[in-house]
Amino acid sequence: MKSSKNYAIVGTGVRSIMFRDAILGEHSKNSKLAALCDINSLRMKAWQAEKKLSIPSYSPADFEKMIKEQAIDTVIVTTIDRTHDEFICRAMESGCDVITEKPLTTDIEKCHRILDTQERTGKHLTVTFNYRYAPRNSKVKELLQEGLIGDITSVHFEWLLDTKHGADYFRRWHRDKRNSGGLMVHKATHHFDLVNWWLESRPGTVMAMGDLKFYGKANAEKRGESHNYYRATGNPNAKSDPFAMDLSEDQHHKDLYYNCESEDGYIRDQNVFGDGISIEDDIGVMVRYQNGAVMTYHLTAFSPWEGYRVAFNGTKGRIEIDVTEKAYVSGQDSDHNVSRNVIGGSEHKVLEPTTLLYRPHWGEPRKIHIEESNTGGHGGADKLLLRDVFEGGGSDPLGRAAGHEDGAWSILTGIAANKSMATGLPVDISDLFSR
Repeated sequence: MKSSKNYAIVGTGVRSIMFRDAILGEHSKNSKLAALCDINSLRMKAWQAEKKLSIPSYSPADFEKMIKEQAIDTVIVTTIDRTHDEFICRAMESGCDVITEKPLTTDIEKCHRILDTQERTGKHLTVTFNYRYAPRNSKVKELLQEGLIGDITSVHFEWLLDTKHGADYFRRWHRDKRNSGGLMVHKATHHFDLVNWWLESRPGTVMAMGDLKFYGKANAEKRGESHNYYRATGNPNAKSDPFAMDLSEDQHHKDLYYNCESEDGYIRDQNVFGDGISIEDDIGVMVRYQNGAVMTYHLTAFSPWEGYRVAFNGTKGRIEIDVTEKAYVSGQDSDHNVSRNVIGGSEHKVLEPTTLLYRPHWGEPRKIHIEESNTGGHGGADKLLLRDVFEGGGSDPLGRAAGHEDGAWSILTGIAANKSMATGLPVDISDLFSR
């Protein structure tokens, strides 16, 4: 019996770095990074050069050959969202388990294909929902699970992306809804999964309204702003624009993207106020869950600060969680080159302060203590997630590990929201998905 597993990573953009470093580092004893697969051979070389690696590399046409030649046990999928289903299914059909980045996929047809393939092959499929592992979100789950506020009747959830992080979805491949399913699928799948997990229920009916309100050429022109450039790197028109990202100022992105453009033509630093954006940046959603609870949700992608606020109303009281992930954006070029915990490129740390408040019926509010962590990304969530992925988490009363069904139900709210925005009508999940 093999003492370690052979892993292949397909898709060598920035989302794959977390998995690469985990396999090479903390989980190297039981894991081996045996192969890479990408449409861009230059990117695979740059990805390896950073760590002085020499790993067998394959094109997608040779995906099955890679699995056979390198005796791959598990494939990690970190490609663009619209291709997740292809590599998930090809991997399972070739006898491999799969770990995939969220979202599981982008539409109902691809979702059915994945679930049908998993059922037929019996292979294990993990979806990496790191937000479940954040101590603050786990604490909320504990409180709801123990019935602190009784039966949950409603949830109000607001998520704010700031003008650094939010803008990035509008300069990359995500800006084309065919690639990402829009922010309702690509980004909000995290949030909808949290609610499914917190409530221990599934979405039933979805109604949504949203539009492109801030980014895009038409919106900029309406405000009397001029952003007359196609891309930022090397363009003098972008020098004073805080929304522009110059790849030459960031060696990591320059190596992975700018220096690799000649092979696949992918432009990483497109103008967020240009044409060609087909996703929304401001969306409101209402969801009725199968257990009767109702959620109102709002996502804004051009906020001056980043974080989220969630309130749960129950038959015995109310829980409120208020999380600041980034207090403000400076507007400096250095915003693009710093971690989310550093403001304006300085050494001033934002500790991602969280307030968790319990408001009982007939009593004073009480602040709930949370054991936060500064080790690993997303408040320590990534470290815990990776331990589950590569070592197995053992018994977990919170049920944080997410499989193929969790991945499917997390995207159904977003897919239904997209349909509702297109038609102006509420959407019953049962009309889309009959499992």
